[in-house]
Amino acid sequence: MNGQELQRKVLRYQAKEILEKHVYEKIASLIKKDADKATLLKIAAEEQRHYDIWKRYTGVDVKYSKVRALYYVLLARLLGYTFAIKRMESPLYKENAGEAVEVIEALETVVPEVKSILIDEEAHEKALIEIIDEEKLRYVGSIVLGLNDALVEFTGSLAGWTFAMQSNRLIALAGLITGVSATLSMASSEYLSVRHEEGGKNALKSASYTGFAYLMTVMLLLLPYLVLPDGAYFISLGIMLLLAISVIAAFNYYISVTRTISFKKKFLEMSLVSLSVAAVSFVIGLLVKRFLGLDV
Repeated sequence: MNGQELQRKVLRYQAKEILEKHVYEKIASLIKKDADKATLLKIAAEEQRHYDIWKRYTGVDVKYSKVRALYYVLLARLLGYTFAIKRMESPLYKENAGEAVEVIEALETVVPEVKSILIDEEAHEKALIEIIDEEKLRYVGSIVLGLNDALVEFTGSLAGWTFAMQSNRLIALAGLITGVSATLSMASSEYLSVRHEEGGKNALKSASYTGFAYLMTVMLLLLPYLVLPDGAYFISLGIMLLLAISVIAAFNYYISVTRTISFKKKFLEMSLVSLSVAAVSFVIGLLVKRFLGLDV
């Protein structure tokens, strides 16, 4: 690796450090919890120290992207600071393992502190895991319950009704009635479950998160049946299944980032279950219409 190429890489790392420093400081200003605020400000100070180390090698000041900084701050506001930080705090070296070793070895000859920087980056991850205490993450189990049940049960129901009823208006009507009833049922079940297992602590919030996640998922899946013409029920079915996959992908991506788990495994597992239930329900709808002679 020649000196010019190494210089470009170090400048990129230097820009990353100063960007993260400003983002950490901005997010810290938005957080009310003192322990989390102090941790983020400490990490911001370390990012500044890393920047100064790289600067001793490059000899230049590097500007950070204010647009990217704003993007991460907006993520923190919309999806929580844990998600924004985890999304931003990717590995310093993005090359493959062989190239990373080459870069590190080359850097050590001119920047002896590179190993301490890497150690600090690992410590950042551990510190960030410790500060995860956002309400939306504390109740992620309730959100998973609502989403999972709505996706599995409702994709199956809509698929079955699509063939049995063959009318978007009737399917939407059945879906709204069933969806609202199921939302109330899910929320009350979660309330009683948490109240029994945890002595009533946060039972109402858990029930609210479960019910909200269920209802929002139901309304999204019903959307094509509500807006498309009455006879376009098969098109509505296709769009509904695409929306279900999109919800599964978005939610599992969020969880994979905040909890540092495999996105692919969880996404495939949840998708397989939901689509399998939808396929079975569709066949049941076909059989009901044919053998019972029902003509809605």
